Order: sequence, then C-alpha cells, then structure tokens
Amino acid sequence: MDIKTASALRRLRLISAPEAASFLILLVCSVLKRTTDFNAVPVMGYVHAVLFILYVIFWADAWNRTKWGAKTAAFYFVLSVLPTGGFFAERRLRHEAENAVIASRARREGVVETS
Repeated sequence: MDIKTASALRRLRLISAPEAASFLILLVCSVLKRTTDFNAVPVMGYVHAVLFILYVIFWADAWNRTKWGAKTAAFYFVLSVLPTGGFFAERRLRHEAENAVIASRARREGVVETS
C-alpha cells in the first residue's frame, strides 16, 4: 500500500468516530428540543453536516485509492448513515490498515505467504 492510500484510509478512519458521535448528539438534541426548551439542533445540525460531508469526501477518496469493490464501498457508506455505524467503520478500517501495513512489510522483506 502506498502512502497516499494509507493516508486516505487514515483520514476516513479518523473522521468516522466523530461523525458517529455528532449524529448521536444530534439525535439527543432533537429529542430535547421536542421535550424541553433546550434547542441545540441548529448548532449540532451544522456540526454534523460538516463532519458528514468530510466523511463522504474521505470515503470517495478512499474508494478511489483502495479500488474497493462496490459492495465494500457501499458498506462503508451505509455505515455513515447509521447512528453508530461510524464506530464500526473506524474499527474495521483500523484492522484493514494494520493488515495492509503487515502485508507491505512482508512484501518488502521478501516473506512469502504459504497457504
């Protein structure tokens, strides 16, 4: 994996959890708006919108660089619209990046996998 691909995956991973957290906070603010006089929806809506747009941009970049299939790309996109999906995306992307680093080091050192 080249450095640009690794960077794309890292950016997507790093935005996944904050995007998911902002979604959950926005949901809580929506409930509070309807049940109390507290209204933070405009602020949290803006914060979540910015994080979601960044997620989509980073997702598209990662899809382009990693050459994911349509199924994998759709999986990561669907995770972005689920309230806690970003947390699962972050964990899975971390494992994917770790496996890519291990494979890259093995190729560099000339280690051949045998099945």
